[in-house]
Amino acid sequence: MKKFISSILILLLAFSLSFSLCACKDAENEASNEKLQIIATIFPQFDFARELAGDKAQVQMLITPGTESHSFEPTTSDIMAINDCDIFIYTGGESDSWIDSLLKNTDNKDMTVISLMQCVPDTKQIEDTHHSEHEQEHHHNHSHTDEHVWTSPVNAMMIAEKICAQMCARDSANADYYRNNLSQYLAKLSTLDSEFREVTENASRRTFVFADRYPLTYFSSEYGLEHHAAFSGCSDDTEPSAATVARLVDIVKEENIPVVLKIELSSDSIANTISKETGAEVMTFYSCHNISRNDFENGETYLSLMQKNVATLQAALN
Repeated sequence: MKKFISSILILLLAFSLSFSLCACKDAENEASNEKLQIIATIFPQFDFARELAGDKAQVQMLITPGTESHSFEPTTSDIMAINDCDIFIYTGGESDSWIDSLLKNTDNKDMTVISLMQCVPDTKQIEDTHHSEHEQEHHHNHSHTDEHVWTSPVNAMMIAEKICAQMCARDSANADYYRNNLSQYLAKLSTLDSEFREVTENASRRTFVFADRYPLTYFSSEYGLEHHAAFSGCSDDTEPSAATVARLVDIVKEENIPVVLKIELSSDSIANTISKETGAEVMTFYSCHNISRNDFENGETYLSLMQKNVATLQAALN
């Protein structure tokens, strides 16, 4: 009889504990739903938003780390998440054309939409004949707008300010918290900008070589740099012609350039070929357009990646 009573008590205790855990989980979910819900398409805008949000808002990155963003197609769950969010942040431009249709058809008419390209006053047109050795060779004469606006820390500051303003408008109860985070973040971005300026102002050269695409128009414009690249920033090409590689090899030799650069998550085959012919070191310059899963899980941020670029730029320009 005592064993039976003990069994009943254990069952009642287990049921009570289970009920309490469920109640706590429901309370957590309810609290989570009360937070500002922000969805950002790719890493830069996700990182800016989470720096400002702290623990007062939920920030989700739509395109997972390591995924090729140019071929991304949203799933049903992605569309449902966007329909439920308060703020949606995307880059804008041709690569985000799929978003225009999605936004037109969304039922979420109260959603605040932020385009990074509309956060900066001066978008850059890339003239392919000027910016790419490959395009010069084929005499193409067309231009397109560079979408990688965040590569300039000065632009990053403007973008962060615009995101913060919309967060404050949608969540006035936490506005002071967001503004305080913005103030701290702007100070860090300003320091980053100063470090890049110090490197470029004291550099022995103003030109670097990219054995890759070149998504850094805003960066080079900000700091008065010139470049030679295998492809333009938005090129779909993956293999340059032999003449393009030969031209880059000649430039590295003629100008005694010590470093050949590539961007993250990209093949290093072109850079290694040039390195083998010239002895130049191969280094990665982070465009921050995307991030590997490993870097993401290790806590890399826009700031930490750009800090690595400071050292890389110093090596490339001296």
